[in-house]
Amino acid sequence: MLLSDMHIGDRAIVKQISVNDDIKRRLFDMGIVQNTEIECLYESMFRDPVAYLVRGSILAIRKCDGKKIMVELL
Repeated sequence: MLLSDMHIGDRAIVKQISVNDDIKRRLFDMGIVQNTEIECLYESMFRDPVAYLVRGSILAIRKCDGKKIMVELL
């Protein structure tokens, strides 16, 4: 499943990140790496961006980037 397909309250494990190198480095710096737990917390009015809880921090991720992150629901 894609990160962008998660609903509020869903929890998942990051399985694969398929974004370009610049964005991949930013995601890694924010703690989004393989086998990290991520929870969907909030959506903006038009569902872009979406807020996720990752390692105790709340991060906003654009839908276009979320479509390139594979996760497995818990």
